Amino acid sequence: MKIFYAIQATGNGHISRATQLYPYLQKYGEVDFFLSGNNATLDIKLPIKFKSKGCSLHYSKCGGLNYWDIVKNIKPRQIYKDADALPLTKYDVIINDFDSITSLACKMQKVHSVQLGHQASFISANTPRPEKKSLMGEMILKHYAPSPKNIGLHFEKYDSFILPPIIKDEIVQAEPTNLKHITVYLPSFDKDCLEKAFNKVSDVHFHWFLQGIEFKHTVGNITYFPVNQKKFNESLISCEGIITGGGFETPAEALYLKKKVLSIPIRSHYEQECNAAALKKMGVPVVYDVGNDFGNIIENWLNTEVIYPAMSANNIPETLQYMFDTYKE
Repeated sequence: MKIFYAIQATGNGHISRATQLYPYLQKYGEVDFFLSGNNATLDIKLPIKFKSKGCSLHYSKCGGLNYWDIVKNIKPRQIYKDADALPLTKYDVIINDFDSITSLACKMQKVHSVQLGHQASFISANTPRPEKKSLMGEMILKHYAPSPKNIGLHFEKYDSFILPPIIKDEIVQAEPTNLKHITVYLPSFDKDCLEKAFNKVSDVHFHWFLQGIEFKHTVGNITYFPVNQKKFNESLISCEGIITGGGFETPAEALYLKKKVLSIPIRSHYEQECNAAALKKMGVPVVYDVGNDFGNIIENWLNTEVIYPAMSANNIPETLQYMFDTYKE
């Protein structure tokens, strides 16, 4: 069997999920990956056969999206060209993790696909949304990368086709410890947006994974790390808690490890606002604006006892078998 797997590289979560799934997919046949977008910072250890700049996210300085940079970097003519060039008719199964180019290519070439990933869960109206819905956000979630079949992944089973998150083997097999540091991963924030707030909480040590850092070093109560999957996993497994965005994979892994989570969703990023709504229902504190009192927010968060619901890990062999069976229907 020949399998085509499209990865939306607007962040590291999609790549992390594909990396975890790859050895399981190899049991079914040969897998070729298509990488669409250029936001990811992880070292990719997958057989990437096709690439496209696709549609990528661009961030403002302190926790928001830069829509001007996003729009000006979209090249519609190139997107159509890239879609037309994908040889999808040569594959038996096409897996799409929220990539618009692959979805367009399927339509142009009249081939079947299945959307497997977190965004597929938003096809269901039962999946949590913020109090104020965004019409544009809903349109993007439902029509950016449509597929006739959808298998969603989310924190809880909000609908029949939604399954638990795919947790990396390193996390599932880990024995969590608490070395009292706080892990930080906030790719939409520049260093100078949060550094002073972290310094104010001088009795707390932070492991801050930050793009642009070339080597690990410590200044005061902050140890700066390059974005590195292995080091991040080690920090997460041994932390007291994590401060992260409103993504899906990182909060899911932290909750699986029973770590404290403080979420700061990217401003005007509708999917992250939806995730934040789901996290709030689970008891996870969410901060929408980081101001002068952020240091106090961190202290209060650490001093408050919370019990989050248990997070299940996806049974990957069962999920893939379900996916392949669904694909044939």
